Amino acid sequence: MFSLFKRKKKFFTDEEQRLVVSAIQNAERCTSGEVRVFIESRCSYVDALDRAIEIFAQMGMQATQERNGVLVYVAIKDHQLAVFGDEGIHRKVGSEYWNNEVKKMISEFDGNNYAKGIAGCVEDIGNALQKFFPYTDKDKNELSDDIQFGR
Repeated sequence: MFSLFKRKKKFFTDEEQRLVVSAIQNAERCTSGEVRVFIESRCSYVDALDRAIEIFAQMGMQATQERNGVLVYVAIKDHQLAVFGDEGIHRKVGSEYWNNEVKKMISEFDGNNYAKGIAGCVEDIGNALQKFFPYTDKDKNELSDDIQFGR
């Protein structure tokens, strides 16, 4: 028996996926901020930042109490990526910070180190969030730490 449908290739090995999820969990451990990672194959006909903003809204990330959610977006096959921070964290770090994080990821991606590049970016974001939005006893994990996969 055969299937007419191709099995989707996984973007990451199990170990790579654990690396990224662990980075998200560690980043959020010391902050009230929230970090999400969204991976998909293609970002056709739209700018990666525009797509990240669209996904950010679809995922309800603007609903964090202090508006300190951050989305790391990657379209693997189209070689596009973006980091989008909600208004609370963006006011603190500015556009140059996000641009530098994208450059760091691209540097890792050039060596095919996708998971390592994403995990490093998430760690940096966690440090910035911790500086401006430190963890308090009232904080709770408002969003899932799992990597979200699109089409």
